[in-house]
Amino acid sequence: MAGIEIRHLKKAYEVDGRRLQVLQDVDLEIPEERITVVLGKSGCGKTTLLRLVGGLEQPDSGEISFGASHRTAFVFQEPRLMPWLNVTQNILFGLRGKEPEPGALSGIVATVGLTGFEKAWPQQLSGGMQQRVAMARALAYGPSLILMDEPFAALDHFTREQMQKELSRVQQEEACSILFVTHSIDEALLLGHRIVIIENGRIKRLFDLEETAGERDLLSDPFIRMKREIVADLKEQKI
Repeated sequence: MAGIEIRHLKKAYEVDGRRLQVLQDVDLEIPEERITVVLGKSGCGKTTLLRLVGGLEQPDSGEISFGASHRTAFVFQEPRLMPWLNVTQNILFGLRGKEPEPGALSGIVATVGLTGFEKAWPQQLSGGMQQRVAMARALAYGPSLILMDEPFAALDHFTREQMQKELSRVQQEEACSILFVTHSIDEALLLGHRIVIIENGRIKRLFDLEETAGERDLLSDPFIRMKREIVADLKEQKI
């Protein structure tokens, strides 16, 4: 059963006096406790879908149905840390008196690999470590769903690869659902339990993967074939 059900979702914007249809009759199920990756070219509607699921915008029509209770956290492309707050203070920022217990906080810090850096300032951290703080801040909220908008796009290749593996590990430990937007086919294949390809505001194709995320051999024949299929799908898309 899906953790989130999206039915007949539509969204348009007024741009320079004309109506631009961004999402068109989108139907999608986002499984519980899995990573769902949304993949597509720029302008296809990926981020708009993420914002609608997160409640940052409202659809023109359609429905997004959640389970009995849900808590949503965001991780953006930029870490968006407060430079005047240390690591611990950034993790707790925005909780408004609902901070986790000290032991729980230590567990979150350990989960994202920041033990020993609790008092460090953002400017003392690498880009990858800053994104770890952003992930910890999301986890501190106790979410059932984390929305991630290209969170590793600005990182170098090796740091990005490390963060992808860390995300897979954290997701398995926390048993949360993740909706992850990316342009990277390899990232989608490495992380996704479900890969959703969007074309011109519509769901073009779905891939469901059984293998454990983060432990996949992308040079194996099945993944090479899947990558070729995805590349072919994306080449057909018109912007």
